[in-house]
Amino acid sequence: MNHLAGHALTPRLTDGIGFPFLMLLVSGGHCQFLLVRGPEDFTRLGGTIDDAPGEAFDKTARLLALPQPGGPSVEAEALKGDPARFRFPRPLLDREGCDMSFSGLKTALLRTRDEVMQGNRLTAQDRADLCAGFQRAVVDVLAEKTRRALALYLADAPANPVIAVAGGVAANRAIRAGLETVAADNGVRFTAPPLSLCTDNGAMIAYAGLERFASGARDGMDLSARPRWPLDQTNAGMLGGGKKGPKA
Repeated sequence: MNHLAGHALTPRLTDGIGFPFLMLLVSGGHCQFLLVRGPEDFTRLGGTIDDAPGEAFDKTARLLALPQPGGPSVEAEALKGDPARFRFPRPLLDREGCDMSFSGLKTALLRTRDEVMQGNRLTAQDRADLCAGFQRAVVDVLAEKTRRALALYLADAPANPVIAVAGGVAANRAIRAGLETVAADNGVRFTAPPLSLCTDNGAMIAYAGLERFASGARDGMDLSARPRWPLDQTNAGMLGGGKKGPKA
């Protein structure tokens, strides 16, 4: 099984939604919009061209001396901060399409941190405000790109439109709220897995396997492991290749 397929099919396990649906798969190593038409039918509408949001959260946490994993740490600090104090960039919003970039956002946070440090130390409020500003920028980028991906999805006039989010970063409540607002603005159902099913887990893989089995797919014991396995087999990978193949 492709573990990304496990994430992408989680809404069918938890909510029984039908095909096709729009999926934002957002995790530590991946971020992509997928049009999901079947258990093995995925079309990528856009994705990150560099760091995934989870990577950016982890790196932000390290820059601010917060515990790992970075996502929960940054989210907790952001609750205590002012998201308007520091204005971070919203990468690629000036370009058409659904592709995203988060590497420059991390660099902007590093520079801002260095500007406000006093004697090589950050105050507690500085740290909270930096986290709040960073998280707000991520939410804004994901929300706007989701609007664009949703427009492409709705152009096919699905009978029961649904937008879903899955992956480790889907546990972030601010991101969920931003996506839920986009869905509500467009009259589309929004669904997200329970927190226990956001990160890699056996339930999603077992369910994805059931979907494949029900469709008639069978694999022999000679099946080779694929450490890199893009869900969309028709579009070129976005994150490089090498001997193991494209990452996504």
